[in-house]
Amino acid sequence: MTQPSALQDVSSRGPVSPEAARLAGVVLEGEISADEAIVRTAAHLLSYGRVDAVISSLTIFAPEEPTGWVRLGGRAWVREWFRPEAPLSLLPPPGAGPDAALTMPWLSTHARAHGLAALTDTELLPDDAAQDRAELQRTGVRSLVSTTLLSRGEMFGSVSAVSLGAGPWPEIFIEDLRLLNSAITSRMMLEHSRRALAEAIDAGAEAQLAYQQFFGAVGHELRTPLSSVLGYTEVLLDDAGRSPQDPVSAALLRDGPAMVRACEQVLTVVDHLLGTGRALSSDDQKQDVVLAEAVADVVHWHRNPARAAGVEMHVDIDPAVTAWAHPSGVRQVLANLLGNAIKHHRNGAGEVHLTTQDLRGESGLEMVRVVVRDDGPGLDADQLLHAFEPFVRFAPRDTKGSGLGLSMSRTIAERDGGAVRGESTPGVGSSFWLELPVGGS
Repeated sequence: MTQPSALQDVSSRGPVSPEAARLAGVVLEGEISADEAIVRTAAHLLSYGRVDAVISSLTIFAPEEPTGWVRLGGRAWVREWFRPEAPLSLLPPPGAGPDAALTMPWLSTHARAHGLAALTDTELLPDDAAQDRAELQRTGVRSLVSTTLLSRGEMFGSVSAVSLGAGPWPEIFIEDLRLLNSAITSRMMLEHSRRALAEAIDAGAEAQLAYQQFFGAVGHELRTPLSSVLGYTEVLLDDAGRSPQDPVSAALLRDGPAMVRACEQVLTVVDHLLGTGRALSSDDQKQDVVLAEAVADVVHWHRNPARAAGVEMHVDIDPAVTAWAHPSGVRQVLANLLGNAIKHHRNGAGEVHLTTQDLRGESGLEMVRVVVRDDGPGLDADQLLHAFEPFVRFAPRDTKGSGLGLSMSRTIAERDGGAVRGESTPGVGSSFWLELPVGGS
């Protein structure tokens, strides 16, 4: 691409100075802050006799040490360094506001497109760079090299070196500025990622607190009145049964059972919410959970439902295997998986097997999988795809359930760095499992 005559061709690459290489190493190793890296870069650039001043801007980060920086508008910070004998200043006059700052739209466009733009003489600027020429002539600048701190579409700021004289810039100076600009941009990108991660963690903690407050409100505001409504309805049904010929009693006997079923369904939803809320609370801390003990507890809780459904439970869990997780969360998820296997089984007979498997996660982390396998009716591929969505159920209408168990189990498992997944074959059965990091990982 042919460069405009005002711009120096900087497409060729050459060596950098030892001083710039050492400074780049310090910047990349994180020994100094990003704005201190800019301060040291300015000092290095001013060591070249050609440079009369250096100006830098920050558009996303505020400097850790704001002394010497001038704030423009809501987010931009600018600072200049110059030789004491240089009769120029590139900053807006005090109180002038951001509109008085240099914009140089023509040069900025070239600097963004190529990462660096080297102007040899203000007088050679083309007609479509009239604003750039006017701004530079006002400050007395004849030539400059401008770079942008730009990475992956994020504009962190800029660093520019200016001179009162015209002429081409030394190749080694161009390479020094290019290297230091890249080092500063890399540091800023890393810092930006760290801050984004910290903000995400803070947002997650706030969401966790909101969950707990919501679940607490559900327990207080819904469960107690629902239990009362259910209890009174059952009492009224008993009274109506003593005088079934009465028109009011007859209507109650007709519609009352539907009211009871509706209340029981909503109570099931509330109990799922409360169970998940307790599992997500911070009452217990992550620790080595002995999976054989957790499974034994869950199996004990489900002995009566399994016996009533004619389902036999078989457990083959290595007593030495542990998972690094919240104990209450592990038991809650396993209770949901085992409860589903029993509840949605064929009536009258069947088996559920609980086993463990060792595996490696996507990052190579050692994981353990607790599998709950049944020989029930199974799900087809489309049903399995939607099985983890809230309130999605594929059981017969008379089967109790909220449709929340798998969705909330996945949330609890992911909180501990794990997952809940499954596979199923219609007419053969289903396997759903809880994956967690191995204890001590």
